Amino acid sequence: MEYNNLGKSGLQISRLSLGSWLTFGKQISDAQAQRLMEIAYENGINFFDNAEVYAHGESERVMGKILKNTNWTRDSYIVSSKAFFGNGGQLPTQVGCSRKHLFEACHQALERFQLDYLDLFLCHRPDKKTPIEESVWAMHQLIMQGKILYWGTSEWSAQEIMEAHMFAKQNHLIGPVVEQPEYNLFTRHKVEVEFSQIYNTVGLGTTVWSPLASGILSGKYNDAFPDGTRLGIEGLEWLRDKNLTEDRLVIIKKLAALANDIDLSLPVMSLVWILKNPNVSTIILGASKESQLIENLKSIEAQEKITKEVMNRIDEICN
Repeated sequence: MEYNNLGKSGLQISRLSLGSWLTFGKQISDAQAQRLMEIAYENGINFFDNAEVYAHGESERVMGKILKNTNWTRDSYIVSSKAFFGNGGQLPTQVGCSRKHLFEACHQALERFQLDYLDLFLCHRPDKKTPIEESVWAMHQLIMQGKILYWGTSEWSAQEIMEAHMFAKQNHLIGPVVEQPEYNLFTRHKVEVEFSQIYNTVGLGTTVWSPLASGILSGKYNDAFPDGTRLGIEGLEWLRDKNLTEDRLVIIKKLAALANDIDLSLPVMSLVWILKNPNVSTIILGASKESQLIENLKSIEAQEKITKEVMNRIDEICN
């Protein structure tokens, strides 16, 4: 496994990490979730991503039980939570990024995880009803209280991130160190264009999600719609409609042929393409099966196979 700093912080994070969206507490059993975390940890992954909204908090409860069962030392892993959507309640004070909700979401996450502190705590979306200044103050206070170590954002714009940094600097507060955007061969603008200036100015770290575009870059949807996949889960029709389009399937078949030419699987090639971006701190993997995770882990060793020429060919196919 390779490690690097999360943005300008001193936190060493594994280049691959494991997420729990749609899987823990929902799509897979607790035993399977534990096995996936054990495989990840044994292969050097030290970051496990979560959020209050995942399975209405059940994902954090499952992960917390696993951390207790494995008895890994607390200084050997990084765990995150994210707040905005709530864990099921829809009352005005149960969602958003107000000081009240951030404090309560943090405390609730700690209870579910059975932990004393969170390594990362993120504002899961920008909250148009709450001043950014209030969210910055709340996160700073949670750090001062020892409840969280670092804070960040998810799917915020570059302007919103810079507003948070400017307010933090003006008031001698701790600003965000990480943004969690979607990033894959089909979704590139935010990571590659919108954030291009702020990696150096504020030292933005990134924990990117959906690296395989909800699984379509695994190639398993090329011929037929398989059973038991996340795109087949009731209520996720929007995710299927967004990712599984005829245009994308045409591109994916061309990418699969290229991957075959260089003796890699399509998912491994897709992950290596992301690893080649120095502004990506870690790639959040989402696996429901051991075989998927084991295959994805091969991307670390496969980086030398993706030459500049191959990168150019990938771009030509996608564009």
